[in-house]
Amino acid sequence: MKDHHARIIAHDVSRIEIAVEQPFDAFRQRYEDAVPAFDLSRYGALDPDSVNWDTICKITAEQAPHDFILYWRAETDLIMRFAGHSRRCTSYLMGNHTIAERMYRHNAGVMLYAPLRTSIYEDQEDQVWFSIDQPSTRFASFGDPEIANVGVDLDSKLAKLLTTLDLVVPAELTS
Repeated sequence: MKDHHARIIAHDVSRIEIAVEQPFDAFRQRYEDAVPAFDLSRYGALDPDSVNWDTICKITAEQAPHDFILYWRAETDLIMRFAGHSRRCTSYLMGNHTIAERMYRHNAGVMLYAPLRTSIYEDQEDQVWFSIDQPSTRFASFGDPEIANVGVDLDSKLAKLLTTLDLVVPAELTS
């Protein structure tokens, strides 16, 4: 009988929070325009006998003009209004399966953090914020230099997206 066990991996994660100098709805639209929703219909039947990985990569590159796609969106503020909260918040899963594959081949457990979770929200002073965990700090926890390198690459891609969105780019993403 196989001995089952658990692993506990403690690791530090840097959360990036960037003040947005636009109204909530305007920035949310800019973000969703820059990071379009995943369109499964573009991939056909996803039959491995008729679609190869190169085709998937080509379609994904066309669909992700800034390297990222939105896989999921939740208007988290809607349910919180029942509890009397008026602050806006939309959460997302943003990523790119062709980039995730570069880590997945080493450890499928990376899918815990891929796609990346992002959030656009208002604070108590009505300031709008964009928030995301720094990818390299998430993926470094796997202790594999190949995975860690992809995390650093994701930092760079995130920096480019922030530039596209006219947001401050923290030095940690470019060092």
